[in-house]
Amino acid sequence: MGKRSIRENKNIYFESREEAGLTRAQASELIGTISESRLEKMETGKTAIYPEDVVDMAAAYKKPELCNYYCTHECRIGQESVPEVKAASLSEIVLGMLSALNSLDRQKDRLIDITADGEITEDELPDFVRIQEQLDQIDLTVESLKLWMASTIAEGKIDKKVLKEATDKYRIKK
Repeated sequence: MGKRSIRENKNIYFESREEAGLTRAQASELIGTISESRLEKMETGKTAIYPEDVVDMAAAYKKPELCNYYCTHECRIGQESVPEVKAASLSEIVLGMLSALNSLDRQKDRLIDITADGEITEDELPDFVRIQEQLDQIDLTVESLKLWMASTIAEGKIDKKVLKEATDKYRIKK
């Protein structure tokens, strides 16, 4: 294996490759769509990184969170519409989800009152904003769960084929 870089201020792509224990040459070969020289330029900020590059690096480095990072930090559309998801344990995700759902459950009657007439008045707006924040928290925990699942699959802890079979079986029962 090649030398480990002592360069400071490494970007997330550089760090992810190193965490995967790969040299640029090995990473380039594994990725298959990015040359070693282009990879070096992406890791040092000398060239633009495209979404398809990130998808390929995320798969090669077994680090699906790279896609969320790209969307929330480098994509203009994603910066405005994609929540930044942090890696968390399954228990943290589930507890966060239950907390958000319980809070929303307590506010559901107020949501019905606010929206029943199809309008949100000025006096209803503060309550509506609080409810919307709870919905955003639920969305964030769902995205965290998706990231946890993708990471678990990438690490080989869940067999993707077995998961697909279980998913297909569930959908048939519905």
